[in-house]
Amino acid sequence: MRRTLTIVLAALIPSVLALGIWLGGHPQYLPDPIANAVLGKDGPRVVNEGIDIVHDRFYRRIDDSQLSNAALDGLVKNLKDRFSNYFSPQDYSSFEQSVENRFSGIGVAIRGVSNGLRVETVFEGSPAAREDLRVGDVIIAADGKKLAGLPEKAAVALVKGPKGSKVRLAILRGTRRLKKTIMRDEIRVPIVASRLKQAGAKKVAYIALSTFSSQDADDQMTAAIRKAKTHGIKGIVFDLRGNGGGLITEAQLIASMFLKDGPIVTTKGRSVPKRTLYALGQPIAGTLPVVVLVDGGTASASEIVTGALQDRKRATVVGTNTFGKGVFQEVIPLANGGALDITVGQYFLPSGRNLGGNPIKPDVPARDDPATPKRDEALDKALRVLARKL
Repeated sequence: MRRTLTIVLAALIPSVLALGIWLGGHPQYLPDPIANAVLGKDGPRVVNEGIDIVHDRFYRRIDDSQLSNAALDGLVKNLKDRFSNYFSPQDYSSFEQSVENRFSGIGVAIRGVSNGLRVETVFEGSPAAREDLRVGDVIIAADGKKLAGLPEKAAVALVKGPKGSKVRLAILRGTRRLKKTIMRDEIRVPIVASRLKQAGAKKVAYIALSTFSSQDADDQMTAAIRKAKTHGIKGIVFDLRGNGGGLITEAQLIASMFLKDGPIVTTKGRSVPKRTLYALGQPIAGTLPVVVLVDGGTASASEIVTGALQDRKRATVVGTNTFGKGVFQEVIPLANGGALDITVGQYFLPSGRNLGGNPIKPDVPARDDPATPKRDEALDKALRVLARKL
């Protein structure tokens, strides 16, 4: 008898488990007291109820994957956080391919705007430069797909691609609409560019850093500063215009080239532990006077460095307001093949200020005039400011 009961129970257990799983996903079939106790009145229960009602009752059939994509997309959009996004499986696949092909593309630094991707930098000798893409152009479509409303990383993935492939771009230049077909190529991003300049009667170094995304950005910066010091420079103009950021560890290393000790940035989040990154000692720039050049394309890690140097009174900031990104994201894959790219924490500068919606304001306003391509008025102002510091 006992053996027979055991066999019957063993046979029933899979069916009971299957029923439980099914009822968990279809709570409308549970009695209200049980459903409320298990799933909560305002939580997953009502979401699942809504999806099931649309699935079962809407006048035309909606595919399950379409319903889940719409629900997740709406969930993230209602966070009202411009940096959080939902990648559909197709978008996430394109994003992963773009990461694998991160050294091939058209040769621009871009950032997301409401109607697409704004060109912040065009790298010299790149396919984009050969096809006359310009700073300020907005890419509004790639291969016929509109970029407005897409997550920035997904939009960038559509522009990037393997060497030798072509991409058809629709571009907005002021009020003009242009179409360009560009063949992608391997891009050697010039992470650091440096040259000697005059600030009044003194010799100084001009050093531009294009990204913090490369793990050798600090090595290239170190080499540039050391080389400049052999020429007897008396100061540095550090150009972070159009630098959209990258690795926070690189921000710490590069800020440490100008700061001997003390805090650089603190990160906080509901699900991530509070952490403060400090200067690492022995700054290679020593006590050389520094001016940092910034603009609206200066974001994230480049704002961390700028803000740390400004807060610690180590540098004078010249230019226009920075982008104002005071948060960081984490990409979390989902079971459907998509992913959530969601904000998980905030950055705080040494003074305690957060950059979210509060861009860094320059100590000295200056703006480059695009109508004078052979002159850089903002750099000229930075050199005058540095001359007064010498």
